[in-house]
Amino acid sequence: MSRRTNLLYIFADQWRAQGVGYANEDAVLTPNIDQFAKESMVFSNAVSTFPLCSPHRASLMTGKYPFNAGMWTNCKNGLDEVIMLKPQEVCIGNVLKENGYRTGYIGKWHLDAAETNFHDKPKSGAVDWDAYTPPGERRQGFDYWLSYGADDNHLDPHYWADSDEQIKPKKWSVEYETDKALEYMINMNQKDEPFALFLSYNPPHLPYELVPNEYYERYKEEPVHFRENVPKEYQTEELKTITRQYFAAISGVDSQFKRIYDFLKENHMEENTLVVLSADHGEMLGSHGLMSKNIWYEEAIRIPLMIRKKGSIEHRTNEVMFASPDHMPTLLDLLDLEVPDTCQGYSHKNNIFDISAEEPQHAFICSYPGMPKMVKEFQKRGLNHKCFGWRGVRTKRYTYVVHNGYTPDEERKILLYDNKQDPYQLTPAVVEDRKQNELIMELDGYLKDYLEKTGDPFLLD
Repeated sequence: MSRRTNLLYIFADQWRAQGVGYANEDAVLTPNIDQFAKESMVFSNAVSTFPLCSPHRASLMTGKYPFNAGMWTNCKNGLDEVIMLKPQEVCIGNVLKENGYRTGYIGKWHLDAAETNFHDKPKSGAVDWDAYTPPGERRQGFDYWLSYGADDNHLDPHYWADSDEQIKPKKWSVEYETDKALEYMINMNQKDEPFALFLSYNPPHLPYELVPNEYYERYKEEPVHFRENVPKEYQTEELKTITRQYFAAISGVDSQFKRIYDFLKENHMEENTLVVLSADHGEMLGSHGLMSKNIWYEEAIRIPLMIRKKGSIEHRTNEVMFASPDHMPTLLDLLDLEVPDTCQGYSHKNNIFDISAEEPQHAFICSYPGMPKMVKEFQKRGLNHKCFGWRGVRTKRYTYVVHNGYTPDEERKILLYDNKQDPYQLTPAVVEDRKQNELIMELDGYLKDYLEKTGDPFLLD
């Protein structure tokens, strides 16, 4: 019997869809990823349903919408509720393991409860939002483990394996994690069982300056050409430096990815390994005067997504709407494994192999007030903070958003962006009466369906 298909899922944190060379948007150098894209199916409308680390990761692992996986904000401390991915969830690691896969996870996890919720000085040395996840059910089916919860010291990272003693390699995190991924695959390639490895890079996540100089030197003297939606007053020397650092980190990811890409070719693993390259959300990088993520703009919600299996998946650009909960069912379906009933996402297998297959016409996007100060302000007023924030729908052409605010005193905003006519989202239509516009009524209907499907308490009417 021929060996079953391996799975290698690589994703970077805060890497926007515009931040690849083949997109011809950001002036970033990614020759190896560009070549990989030429041999992959490239999804041009892949979106992060909730453009924040833990919520997207929860969807990736469970095939559920973030709210249904209990992830209405990041895993953090300082809240009345402990935020974590519950051990009872049916995750992709569990399903793979039950079906005979050897499973591994390397890099940032950010799905376990921050240890400082329970101890001021945890034995593991975890601080702030970080956590050591011990062997057992909280690893969600992953056997090999070299990970941490949430920590952004890219140049001096730490990890935990099967004890609470920190591992400090004194290497850039992306390089070290690539070292360990290669070691894992060398070992697994000598066994009869298939493997499934998730490799989670933290860069290009901030702090932007924590990038090896060898990558920054490529951009140090290069001019920075800002996107049209970066206000003039924000186009400072500081933002130019940050932009170069962000691009440098992506180029560093590209260089380390080449090592993995070459390994698969040299070891004749391309035809029996499903390789995915993606991200958890994007980065605003000054667009609309904003940094970071957690907003409905294209720079925050759109992510790279490339899927490759030589001899099986053809190269083409696929414009299907691909949302965070769709990853798990699609991957399992591509591996010919049964998709659990708990998955709420859509399997794109048919669309991958049949260009005329049915496909979703829209994707849900959302955000909830999640910072402790925000939550406490709503609680003081006797309000449920989960009814606020913003919810929306993204289609191939439009972004529709209803924003109830992150504080009790904000006025509701209803916004419609035509991303075809206004790709930089500079001139949204501000909607006064939703019932007077046929398009808005249609999008409103989609949004109501999502709210009902997820049991979301958002105040829409």
